Amino acid sequence: MSRSQAKASYTAADLERQTAGVECRKDAGVVDEIPGAYKDIDTVMANSSDLVDVVHTLKQVVCVKG
Repeated sequence: MSRSQAKASYTAADLERQTAGVECRKDAGVVDEIPGAYKDIDTVMANSSDLVDVVHTLKQVVCVKG
């Protein structure tokens, strides 16, 4: 979704819940980066299975914006 749509759809509390375990800012100024605003990576990879071979799966542990 767009950044403005994410800001209108989610709150800082939503961001806190969705980024539990990830070291990042968790305030209204970065709500547009909430994970829920992005397509599900497993779905994207499944839809691309004829183009790619999954070798590793990574987990985000830090996010720096600014």
